[in-house]
Amino acid sequence: MPTLSLNGKSALVTGGARRIGREIALELARAGADLTITYQSSQAEAAATVHSIQALGRRAQALQCDVRSETSVREAVAGAARFHARIDILVNNAAIFQSVPLDQISLAQWDAVFETNARGPFLVAREALPHLRSSGGRIINMGSIGGMHPWATHAHYGASKAALHMLTQAMAKAFAPQITVNCVAPGWIEMDGSDPAEAARFAAKTPLQRNGTAADIAEAVLYFATSAAFVTGQILGVDGGLGL
Repeated sequence: MPTLSLNGKSALVTGGARRIGREIALELARAGADLTITYQSSQAEAAATVHSIQALGRRAQALQCDVRSETSVREAVAGAARFHARIDILVNNAAIFQSVPLDQISLAQWDAVFETNARGPFLVAREALPHLRSSGGRIINMGSIGGMHPWATHAHYGASKAALHMLTQAMAKAFAPQITVNCVAPGWIEMDGSDPAEAARFAAKTPLQRNGTAADIAEAVLYFATSAAFVTGQILGVDGGLGL
């Protein structure tokens, strides 16, 4: 099935300055969408991503946003709505990852992970809701196979993503019928700077015998943003079979 065009539509991608978020933003732009990306501290990377989107012929802006802050989220969503005059797609990508043995996780670490990974998507979706309802929009949350399978080395991260998976399904019911809400749950994604030994270990454990890429995740997001008109409340593992 050919990918549907996003011409005339706009997307808000949190944490879209670099890594997976950047590739998601670029993939949506290649499909025709105009973009607002948010960043917390990666201002230079955000400016470079905006430049790359504009080079594709799309309108784009970057806004500083702390997804843990209700005020910051409200201002960023309002800024996106002013810039585009609409919001059609929300990608809740901003997240933090930590690896800490369960019995050594501090309260501050636990709270920081949940504030960003679970509370952040709730706040952004809540603020964007009127705009998405008006446009018949779509929300794509970024989960993790860590939210499906217990990993003792980062229990707080996995628990936060499991919460986001449940939030996805609750949103799908609460925001229907105007809005579809789905979740992409990546497996181990190889990025610049990945430890070669760790990359090789995960690739060997994966049935497809390779690690995922940012492009693999962006492709799944594009599916939910375009082709999945009768799909909502789903958690799509994009892991090469690692979670089997």
